[in-house]
Amino acid sequence: MNRRLTLVSSVAGAVVVALDGTVLTVAQPTLQKESGASFTEVQWTSTGYLIAVASLLVFAGRLGDRYGQRRAFGVGMLGFGAASAGIGVAPGIGWVIGLRVAQGVFGALLQPATLGMLRAAYPPDGLARPLALRTAAVGLAAAAGPLVGGALVTGLGWRAVFFLHVVPTTVLGVLALAGREREPAVRTPLDVPGALLLAAALAGLVHGLAAGAPVSLGVAVATGVAFVRHERRTASPLLPPGVIGTPAVGAALGMLVAASAALSGTLFVAVYVLQRALGLDPFAGALRSLPLAGLMVAAAAGCPVLLRRLGPRRTTATAMALLALGVLLLTRPSVPPALYGGFGLLGAGFGTVMVAATHVVVRQADAGSAGVAGGMQQTALNVGPTLGVAVAGALLGSGNVAPLLVLAFLALLGVGLARPLPAASSIASVTPHAVGRDRSPLPARR
Repeated sequence: MNRRLTLVSSVAGAVVVALDGTVLTVAQPTLQKESGASFTEVQWTSTGYLIAVASLLVFAGRLGDRYGQRRAFGVGMLGFGAASAGIGVAPGIGWVIGLRVAQGVFGALLQPATLGMLRAAYPPDGLARPLALRTAAVGLAAAAGPLVGGALVTGLGWRAVFFLHVVPTTVLGVLALAGREREPAVRTPLDVPGALLLAAALAGLVHGLAAGAPVSLGVAVATGVAFVRHERRTASPLLPPGVIGTPAVGAALGMLVAASAALSGTLFVAVYVLQRALGLDPFAGALRSLPLAGLMVAAAAGCPVLLRRLGPRRTTATAMALLALGVLLLTRPSVPPALYGGFGLLGAGFGTVMVAATHVVVRQADAGSAGVAGGMQQTALNVGPTLGVAVAGALLGSGNVAPLLVLAFLALLGVGLARPLPAASSIASVTPHAVGRDRSPLPARR
C-alpha cells in the first residue's frame, strides 16, 4: 500500500470510530423508545463496546505487529462494518448489545493498525504531519457526528446510523487485504497469558469507572499487579521494554489520559450546564460548542510547526495549561466570552496534546512494535474519558463548579508530566524535509 492510500486508510479508520461514538449518543434515546429497552440496557450498548475495545487494544496491536498492520486493519474494518450492518437489522436490544461488543473487538483490531500503518510507511521524522491530519479529521468527525446522527435519526430512524459505516469499511477493508504486504522480518511470540491479564485489568478498570463498581476496580488492581509481575519474568513480554520502559513514552501516555479525561469530563458537565442552567435545546447547545471543534482542527494542523520550534516538552506543557484554563472558563457559562473562549481553549489544548503526545509514543517505537505503541495510545484515549466522566458524574450533584475545578486540576497535572519529553533541541525535524534519516537522540530502533 503506497503512502497516500496508507494515509487515507489511517484517517478513514480513525474517522469511522470517532463518528460511531458520536452518532450513537444521538440515536440512543430513540433506540430506547422504539425497542422498549431500559435505560441500563441502552447504556450497555456503549459500555459493552468500551470494555471490549479497551481490553483488547494492546493485544490487537501486537497481532498487527506479528501478522501485518494492513491485514489487521482490513480484517478490523470488514468486521466493524459487518457488525454495524448487523446492528441495523437487529431484532432486539440483546442483539444490539452483543453486536456492539463484537464491534468493539473489531474496533480494537483496526485502531492500533491505523497508527501502525503510518509508522511503517513514514520515517520517524516524517510522522508529525500525517498524525496532525489524522487528528484534524477526528476533530471534524466529532463535530459532524451529532449533526449527521441527528439528521439520520430524524429522517430515517435509529437503525440508519449503523449503516453509515458499511460502505467505507467494506471498500477500505477489501483494498487493505487485496494487496501484498511484506511479512515481518521477525515474529515475536505472542504473550497470551500477559494479554489475558491485561485484558482483565483494563476491563475491570473501565467497568469499575463506568458503573461505579468497587469489585471490578479490585479485580483491575489484582490482575494489574499480576500482569506487571508476569511481564517482568516472561521472555517475550506483551509490552516491549524498549517502548514502555522509556520515560518519555510513559509521560506521553499519562498526558493523553489526563487530557482526554479533562476534555470528556468537561463536556459531560457542559451538557447539563447548557441545557439546564442556560435552558438551551440540544442543537443550540451544540452550536455554542463549535469553537472546540474549529480550534481542535486548527491546533492539530499547526502542531508540527510547534514541535519543530518548541519541541514536545514545551508544546505539550503549554497545551495542557490552555486546556486547564478552558475548563476554568466554563465555570462562568453565563458570560459569553468565557463560554466560547472556554470551548475554544479546550479544542486548542486537546488538539495540540493529541498530536504531540501521539508523535512521541509512535516515534519512539520501531516499525516492529508500532502496533503495540498504537494500542497503548488508543488505550490511554479510552481509559481517560471513562475516568473523566466518572469524576464528573460523582461530583455533579454538588453543582457545576466543583467537577470542573477537579478536572482543571487534572489537566494541570499533565503540565508536570511534560518534563520527561524531549526539548526542541532533541528533535531535528518533524517535517517531510527530514525524510530519509532520523537524527533524534530518541532513536527509532530498526
